[in-house]
Amino acid sequence: GVRFMAETAKILNPDKTVLLPAKVAGCSLAESITAEDVRNLRKRFPGIPVVTYINTYADVKAECDVCCTSSNASRVVEALGSDVVIFLPDEYLAGNVARESGKTIIFPTRDKIKRPEAGVEYEMIGWHGRCEVHEKFTVADIENVRAQFPGVLVLAHPECSPEVVAASDFASSTSKMTQYVADTDAPSYLLLTECSMGDNIMAENPDKEMVRLCSIRCPHMNEITLEDTLNALKNDEQIIEVQEDIRIRAKGAVDRMLEIG
Repeated sequence: GVRFMAETAKILNPDKTVLLPAKVAGCSLAESITAEDVRNLRKRFPGIPVVTYINTYADVKAECDVCCTSSNASRVVEALGSDVVIFLPDEYLAGNVARESGKTIIFPTRDKIKRPEAGVEYEMIGWHGRCEVHEKFTVADIENVRAQFPGVLVLAHPECSPEVVAASDFASSTSKMTQYVADTDAPSYLLLTECSMGDNIMAENPDKEMVRLCSIRCPHMNEITLEDTLNALKNDEQIIEVQEDIRIRAKGAVDRMLEIG
């Protein structure tokens, strides 16, 4: 996995040793926002609850009210019962949550915030963060595949753009896409997600035809090698530590997510 995953494991298991067998193994989403960014947003929009995607570092989680995953983001946002929510940092996931709930997403600029049209019942203040893998997929990709493979089932991860999600047949987390493929009778399917995730789903469903459309493998996950994994286990290298005051506050945001479900 990558660093934010390792940090989250440490947040929930402070007494266990967590190793990350790579020196960096970052994430474009996690690196798109800092704890200082969140503090500044809170100053600009006092009293508005802050939801952060799990794909963030521990210090960012510590500044937020609740975390979410790609599969429960909508539930978390709705559970807050607020007319306005700050959703960080994935602008595409925020857009897909807004689309699913019929709400409006707005983005703060340096000097002001762009207000939505009058009459909108619910607003989400988003951030301009994107997954560098999922932002590569386009509606044209889907149209080209549908032309070549009639009846193909298109499944997209919610980190894809709202336009891509709207053009797909199903959109949800990797685990739910895995189950959807297992249950489908479609003649073929296209997965719009990270290539290695697609490899795993294909391996679990050898009797079904997967259309290959990998634009890029996650460069950060691919920093993990078998050799580094072995060295980490042998020598306790690349131990993940989270400062205790940050860990406690970040755990509160994760625990609130788990309570919502």
